[in-house]
Amino acid sequence: MTINRRTILAGGAAAMLGTADASAQATAAEPSEAERAAIDGVVDKVMRQFSIPGLSIAIAAAGKEVYAQGYGDADKSVNEKVTPKSLFRIASLSKPITATAIFTLIERGKLHLTERVFGRGAVLDIDYGESFPRNVNQITVEHLLTHTAGGWPNDKTDPMFGQAGKNQKQLITWVLANQPLKTVPGSTYAYSNFGYCVLGRVIEKISGESYQGFVRNQVLKRCGISEMTIAGNKLADRTPGEVIYYDDVEKPYEIDVARMDSHGGWIAMASDLVRFLTHVDGFPTVPDILRPDMLRLMTTPSTVKPDYAMGWAVNKANNWWHTGSLPGSTTLMVRTARGLCWAALANGRGKGAADFSEALDRMMWDVVRKVPAWKA
Repeated sequence: MTINRRTILAGGAAAMLGTADASAQATAAEPSEAERAAIDGVVDKVMRQFSIPGLSIAIAAAGKEVYAQGYGDADKSVNEKVTPKSLFRIASLSKPITATAIFTLIERGKLHLTERVFGRGAVLDIDYGESFPRNVNQITVEHLLTHTAGGWPNDKTDPMFGQAGKNQKQLITWVLANQPLKTVPGSTYAYSNFGYCVLGRVIEKISGESYQGFVRNQVLKRCGISEMTIAGNKLADRTPGEVIYYDDVEKPYEIDVARMDSHGGWIAMASDLVRFLTHVDGFPTVPDILRPDMLRLMTTPSTVKPDYAMGWAVNKANNWWHTGSLPGSTTLMVRTARGLCWAALANGRGKGAADFSEALDRMMWDVVRKVPAWKA
C-alpha cells in the first residue's frame, strides 16, 4: 500500500488552490464517440498487458462527471461484468478520506495538529496504556498524518498485516508495547498504515461516533455519496454490487480488511471517489466541504518529505493524488491543477503489483489526453 508515483506530472505552475490561468482549465465536455473508442483502446491494451480481470474508471472535468465506464469481469464465475456502479476495495485511497475527516474536526475546533496522541492528557489518553517505550508519548496528530511518527512502516513488520484475531484496540495496545519507534517523531518519513489506523481511533474518540459513522455522516454524505462502506473480509461478506478480487500470489479473502478501516478498508464506486475529489479540490465549480485554509494546510508538502502532505501525495505542479494496493486490488485517484479529477479501480494486481500500479497511472494520463477539451 505504498506511494510510488513518478508520472503524475501534467499541469503547469499553479497557486496552492486552483490556478490563475482560466484558459488552461479543463472544460466539462463529454467525449465524442471517436474519443470514447480511443479511451477504450487505451484501457483494453493495459488490461491485456497485465491480465487484469476488471477495471472501473470515472473522470470529472470542471466539477462535472464527464466519463464513467466499467471494463472486464466483476465475477468470472457467473460472467458478471464491471459497470460504473461496481464497488471495489479502494485500499489506501482511504487515507485521503481519513485525512479529510481529521481536518473536519480541526476546522470545527475539536482537534489540533500539534496535540499529542498517546498518554495521560493526550487525545487518546490512557486508552492504550499508561506507559510506553521511548518517544511514543511525543507523537502528534500531524506526525500520524505525515507518516513521520518514527516507526511502524509498511514493510514485513507492518502490524496491520499481522497479529490475526486482534481487534483494533488489542492490536494498537500490543504494537505500542512491542514495536518501539525507530526514530524521533517528526524526523523521518516512513509510510505507515498503522499510523492511519490510529487516526481512525482519534476520530472515534473526538467525535463519539464510530469511524465509519462519522466519515459517512460528516464527509461522504456532504459530498452526495451514500454507497461507500467498510469492506467485509470474506467472500461471504461481499456487499451487493461488489466485485470479486483475483490474485495469483496472495489471498484477497484472508486479510482483515475491516480492521484496516481508516487506512485501507473502504469499498466504493469510481464515481464516488471522483465526487469526493470534486468536493475537496479547491476549485469553485463545486462547493468544498472544507474551508480553503484547511485544504491548503492538508495539501502543503511536509518538510520531511516534500512529495507527501497530510493524507495526499503532492507535487510542484499542484496535483494531489493517492494510490492503493491490496491482494486483488489496485487503485488510484488524482486531482490536477487544471480542474480534472479521476479514479481507477481494478480487481487484480496483474503481473507485478508495482509495475501495474505505475501502468495504471500512465494509462489514466493517456486516457484524459484523448479528449482535448479536458486540457490534460
